[in-house]
Amino acid sequence: MTLAREVLPGRIYMITRRCTQRQFLLRPDTATNNAFVYCLAVAAQRSGVLILFSAAESNHHHTGIYDPHGTYPDFIEHFHKLLAKCMNSLRGRWENFWSSEQTSVLRLVDSSDLLDKLVYALTNPVKDNLVAKVTDWPGFNSFDALVTGESVSAIRPDHFFREDGPMPAKVTLSFSRPPGFEDMSHEEFSGMLRSRVESVEVDAEAKRCARVLGRQSVLDQDWRDSPCSRESRREINPRVAAKNKWSRIEALQRNKAFGNDYCRAFEAFRKGIKDVLFPAGTFWLRRFAAAVCAKWPDASGAALA
Repeated sequence: MTLAREVLPGRIYMITRRCTQRQFLLRPDTATNNAFVYCLAVAAQRSGVLILFSAAESNHHHTGIYDPHGTYPDFIEHFHKLLAKCMNSLRGRWENFWSSEQTSVLRLVDSSDLLDKLVYALTNPVKDNLVAKVTDWPGFNSFDALVTGESVSAIRPDHFFREDGPMPAKVTLSFSRPPGFEDMSHEEFSGMLRSRVESVEVDAEAKRCARVLGRQSVLDQDWRDSPCSRESRREINPRVAAKNKWSRIEALQRNKAFGNDYCRAFEAFRKGIKDVLFPAGTFWLRRFAAAVCAKWPDASGAALA
């Protein structure tokens, strides 16, 4: 059993999920790009999270979210379940779509950490030597939407969802301004983002020893294929990203304290003490087992119901 996670409102995360066997099940094409945006928008609306950025490569995605209500587990469940079923229907397959490893949920502590991961996600195809420029990537990437401030739309995938069903015929996905950058004008924020992305592109070109794969070659890949590179295994799966030493220490200590309190409460709960108090941030047991939990503290220290 994995360690319990503290789920509190007002936090920022980068969600990463990889396709099973590293297969190119998300290889870009019109239907795949549309399905990705559609499922992402529907899941965000259902769970109440705000999408900050998103980038889909052929066998994984990175998506940044702001979780105002402490519901990101609902978002992950809705998004990954909808997209897996939709894409399996498109590919004519029945097996698991996502890797069996746990979804990576990385908490981004400070605004600088958020900006670093935003640029990291958007420039992934460049650093992987798939394309020379972010704008050359044929799959979904929120760079253009963040720079222009425009929304993206998707229609209901007719290869999976019923025309007379409850799913909306069309959805619109807007990207929220990342917390910590609210005081910047749109021109200032987009200029900063362009500069950071261009810097990565220039650096990648300088280090590149061979030509990039190229947009058309990406589109021509068989979705059943997978990378030839050796897969990294048994690596650390971090839960916190914080460049600032003291922010990182505080976040790690908080995680440890929550884990200790949760384990003590869970042991009592397992022994039949149903009114034991679980720490604030307990999600699954509060939702599905009516566990008694401490109230959520807001940023000022007050308690939220």
